[in-house]
Amino acid sequence: MSDSSPLIKRSLVDQALEQLRRRISDGVWAVGQRLPTEPELVAELGISRNTVREAMRVLAFSGLIEIRQGDGSYVRAVVDPLDTLKVLSRCSLEQARETRHILEVEAIGLAALRRTDEDLIALRQALQDSGEHYHGDLEHYIACDLVFHRLLVDAAHNPALSELYRYFSSVIGAQLRQSLNITPRHQHVFDLHVEILEAVEQQDPQRAKSLCRQLINEP
Repeated sequence: MSDSSPLIKRSLVDQALEQLRRRISDGVWAVGQRLPTEPELVAELGISRNTVREAMRVLAFSGLIEIRQGDGSYVRAVVDPLDTLKVLSRCSLEQARETRHILEVEAIGLAALRRTDEDLIALRQALQDSGEHYHGDLEHYIACDLVFHRLLVDAAHNPALSELYRYFSSVIGAQLRQSLNITPRHQHVFDLHVEILEAVEQQDPQRAKSLCRQLINEP
């Protein structure tokens, strides 16, 4: 009996998750909306409170809902972020390049128009940190480089672009591991970063976008 109980419990939780996810994806509960209380969900789904509670924990972990202690649970997203990350993890090198052209190039063009003095200070520091590790440990450099690129996208001051880029940054990291896994690394690749920042500082969106395209197309 004890061997089968966990299987039954998981099955019930899976069923609860399926029903809850369907209600969110179908728009029954909109983003920002407060979900029914645990007793209400128990009555609506016809399952135990423990099963509801476990399903809600899974949804919170995946980022679909936010549980606010003493207030309730609220919908954070319509699409499960974990599903999105699974799709991105299967992205090919060419698909990653295509997506970067669509997302990053345009974002950097906007950054050149909208950057603030505070953005430039953060970008200069990030580029300095990145430069110190360019010819060193690859993982350390990639971590620094992703910070620089995220700050560039953030300088567009479009929260939607920033959020999309953060999801996509894991794919960019994988692309960098392939393209930069050489010794010595080509200095001109890092120099393109310097030129991009200069174009952003000078508020030259066309040059910033052109340089970004060159960087993305590096083998």
